[in-house]
Amino acid sequence: MKTPISEGRARSEKLLIFEKHPYQRDLDTKIVETGQDHDRPFAVLEDTVLYPEGGGQPGDRGWLENVHVEDTQERDGRILHYLASAVVAGPAHLKLDWARRFDHMQQHSAQHLLTALAADRCGWQTCAFHLGKHRCDIDLACQDLAPDQLVELEDQAAAEIRAARPIRAWRVPLAEYEGMDVRSRGLPADHEGSVRLVEIEGVDLNTCGGTHLSSTSEIEVISLLGTETVGGGTRLFFVAGGRSRRRLAEHETRNRKLRSLLGTSDGQLRSALAQKLEQHRQLGRQVRGLERELAVVVAERLQEGAEKLIAHHFEGQSVSFLQLVGRRLSSQLGGRLAFLTANPAPGAPEGFFLLAAGADFAGNLTELGRIAGEILEGRGGGSGSLYQGKAHKTNLHGRAAQILRRELG
Repeated sequence: MKTPISEGRARSEKLLIFEKHPYQRDLDTKIVETGQDHDRPFAVLEDTVLYPEGGGQPGDRGWLENVHVEDTQERDGRILHYLASAVVAGPAHLKLDWARRFDHMQQHSAQHLLTALAADRCGWQTCAFHLGKHRCDIDLACQDLAPDQLVELEDQAAAEIRAARPIRAWRVPLAEYEGMDVRSRGLPADHEGSVRLVEIEGVDLNTCGGTHLSSTSEIEVISLLGTETVGGGTRLFFVAGGRSRRRLAEHETRNRKLRSLLGTSDGQLRSALAQKLEQHRQLGRQVRGLERELAVVVAERLQEGAEKLIAHHFEGQSVSFLQLVGRRLSSQLGGRLAFLTANPAPGAPEGFFLLAAGADFAGNLTELGRIAGEILEGRGGGSGSLYQGKAHKTNLHGRAAQILRRELG
């Protein structure tokens, strides 16, 4: 979900633990309400360390006693903890999925830093933020960014991370907020009460209800992954902290495997792969040529004899080869009919069947194709001299051929 950069939660003025102490991982609390929301059990707690979804940041997960908290959402000022199974009211121990939360804190604080640097040093305003499962992105009000601009922005972010700038959050009365210089796209029209601010010292002051790190040093690293055009602006993809390190490890593992497969160094991977792809294309052209030649020979052999129905099952042949044989036969069969089947390709759930009628065939090809399809548990269609389709039971080729012969008389 794309979330505009303007966060002002309209909940009670009581500060909950996740807001006061974002590093706290568990809590002895009390279940004060339970219920069902579209068959999803939920609990409302006296206090919570789990952050409810908002401001582009997903809701936290964790465990209420031994029951998994699958999501956390705010509804009408109440924080609903959606559960894997129902619980009963009373005292309970709540534990936060800390690894997931800390990842979200790294990504969210990184977004604030990128937003501030993009706006103040480059003139690119952030319109929306999305904290995804594998990567994050912000929508910038600017045209597509050049590679050197991304390098410059990433370098600026790295400098602020090294500076270990303090990050803090606090609330101010609405009247005080209205006189402050705060980065915000505005509060909701019906906002009441205080406004929560998040500051990166010397860099940014923003409205936000999310959980954040205590220092830019904890972001560790920000990696800009690329951009795409959206509407009249640019979507910038990034990862921070542990995500960046894991992504680098995945790239290194992938490169090591590619080096082994291609027998070359990192610097030569692209050219070596391009060479292999060209060889693959050349081999493909050769195989298609050989298939055409083989189809001619097979079609000549299959039409030997005088049977009204030519029936043959192919083992280990492709659908394209079956079609080549069928087209060749249809041009030579006169008043006869050919019934061909082929096994499913490796990993494919279905095989293939084909009926090819000669130019003088007097039967109803569509009806015969429907009969064959029903026996083979398949479906198909066609026009002119060919009827073809997919089939689950090509092993019933013999039975289908027997019934087709009976239909032909």
